[in-house]
Amino acid sequence: MTQNIVKFIESVNNLDTKSYSRLKEAIEKRDSVKFVSYMLNNDETEVGRSCPHCKSKSLHKWGIRNDLQRYKCKDCSKTFNVLTGTPLAHLRKKGRWLAYAKCLIDGLSIRKAAAECGVHRNTSFRWRHRFLQNANQIKPEKLSGIVETNELIFAWSDKGNKKLRRKPRKRGYKSVKHIPSKSRVFTLFCRDRGKNTFDDIFLKFSADNLKPDLSKLLTKDTLFCSQNKAVYLKYTKENNVRHGVLSIPKRESVKKDVVHIKNVEKYQFDLQVWMERFRGVATKYLHNYLSWYREMDEFDFKISPETVLIRAKRPERYNTNHFR
Repeated sequence: MTQNIVKFIESVNNLDTKSYSRLKEAIEKRDSVKFVSYMLNNDETEVGRSCPHCKSKSLHKWGIRNDLQRYKCKDCSKTFNVLTGTPLAHLRKKGRWLAYAKCLIDGLSIRKAAAECGVHRNTSFRWRHRFLQNANQIKPEKLSGIVETNELIFAWSDKGNKKLRRKPRKRGYKSVKHIPSKSRVFTLFCRDRGKNTFDDIFLKFSADNLKPDLSKLLTKDTLFCSQNKAVYLKYTKENNVRHGVLSIPKRESVKKDVVHIKNVEKYQFDLQVWMERFRGVATKYLHNYLSWYREMDEFDFKISPETVLIRAKRPERYNTNHFR
């Protein structure tokens, strides 16, 4: 074995520039695969590995395949690896995942990310939504102190679909408000002064639709700040929520030096500016883009590719109904 290594090293010295570059690229690719596999196998954030099939914690190791440790459950006798039951299961080219995570942090388009990582654009599209699948589940369960609330209206988009659920819109419409109500999507944003943000998507913006989310988020000590819109007034009245109201006709921006929604409006403005680079987002994927930006904002846009990858590999906790 030692002689073979010596001969290999001697042969490397005789390689031309092109062959040496190919060898170096192959070694770097193998190193990246090994590094990603090691990181996935030794995830320190994972608490108590369990069987994804029966949730049993009675396991034992069952060999290594594709650089990933496999396990066998003593109760159901099924085997699995660390990616089974996660959004990253069955994806290939592990060595390029960290590079793609960096593309997500930089907010690159599908095609630019594909060119950066050396993959097909369809692969880039698939990876984007697999990596973002868990981000939608990582939301604050409670908001404390002063909670600011506002909503954004998006036009329904069938981008990528061969059939439209509506009549084609002519170009040059003045604003989203000129679009019929059936072609709108409402997005609720709640943000406290600690910069914790919650968002959700609704087809119909009503107090009844808001109640399931707001009842979980708000506590008795919360001060709920919003404009004096009928939806918020009805919800706060029916649920005895402390309400700081800003008058729209009077154009109130701050009330009693405490009640305002400037933080959530700033968040919405930055989100819209950030989303312009994608030149329109399909409504069926809108929740992924909202979660993408929320994750970047949570880490103040200083998140590492390793963190993005580890968060993407977490098992799904529940299925989310994105439209109500």
